[in-house]
Amino acid sequence: MDKTLELILNSSASSARNTYPLSGQDDFELLDAYSKAVINAAELVSPSVVNIEVKQRTKNKREIGGNGSGFIFTPDGLIFTNSHVVHNATEIRVTLPDGRSFIADLIGDDPDTDLAVIRISGTGIIATELGDSQTIRVGQLVIAIGNPYGFQYSVTAGVVSALGRSFRSMSGRLIDNIIQTDAALNPGNSGGPLINSRGEVIGVNTAIIPQAQGICFATSINTAKIVAVQLINEGRVRRSYIGVAGQNIPIHRRIVRYHKLEEEQGVFVISVEKNSPAERSGLMEGDIILCYKDANIKSIDDLHKLLTEKEVGVESGLRILRRTEIKTLKIKPEESKQGE
Repeated sequence: MDKTLELILNSSASSARNTYPLSGQDDFELLDAYSKAVINAAELVSPSVVNIEVKQRTKNKREIGGNGSGFIFTPDGLIFTNSHVVHNATEIRVTLPDGRSFIADLIGDDPDTDLAVIRISGTGIIATELGDSQTIRVGQLVIAIGNPYGFQYSVTAGVVSALGRSFRSMSGRLIDNIIQTDAALNPGNSGGPLINSRGEVIGVNTAIIPQAQGICFATSINTAKIVAVQLINEGRVRRSYIGVAGQNIPIHRRIVRYHKLEEEQGVFVISVEKNSPAERSGLMEGDIILCYKDANIKSIDDLHKLLTEKEVGVESGLRILRRTEIKTLKIKPEESKQGE
């Protein structure tokens, strides 16, 4: 009986190994690979992550202090951070990981995207590599680096939870094309980089929902690149607006084939602001924006690129998909007043 029992037990153990081939060693190797990816990416980018301390003057003329994060993106000392970190600052002090400290100049900030560019002058400055946020996917590993609550160069990791989000911040700003992640962010992380496993920056950490767990946001780096060019050239972003909140969405293949659409993506209209050009044009919640001025719109970025200062007061065609029907509306963008 003892030998029979031993055979049965051995047979069960063998069956279990065949059914669940992943051993403890395999688990360790997978976890080790994950750890190495986070470590390597963090070590690559950390020398470019800076701590930002600011002095700001309030409406009642009191001077208060604040802090945030940023990252160097050019060898001559240009730094990305958040607009809300440096807006109306009377002094901006940047500290590098090697301990050096600089007074920074504000090149420009854009409250509509919560982005700002500042500059320091010095030698031995290490810049990050900027990635392409169009290539990231939901579920992808991401790493956030910043200075939460003054704890400098803290690293957290998570995944991309969603893409193309739009939300209105507590200050009232409407921010589009946001990356949602569960990589933990806290006050002080604002302006720090969100990076992929290769150490490429794919977002600028922007906001959290205080009451939520694991819901954090970053502005896509592709949006940041567009904004940076205008801030460097003009010190501000001049743009028109139509008054919609939207997110990127795939279009069903049957509809694409039926209407012979050139693209399989558009911008889903989440909400339409009252008394806005969008409302006056007849645009409705649930519509999908396909084209503006005969240019295909696949993403919020595409729409933002077209809504420049030159479009203010110019009536143009807006091609949309409403349920299964294609419509063309006439829309006249206005100058954006957000952030002013």
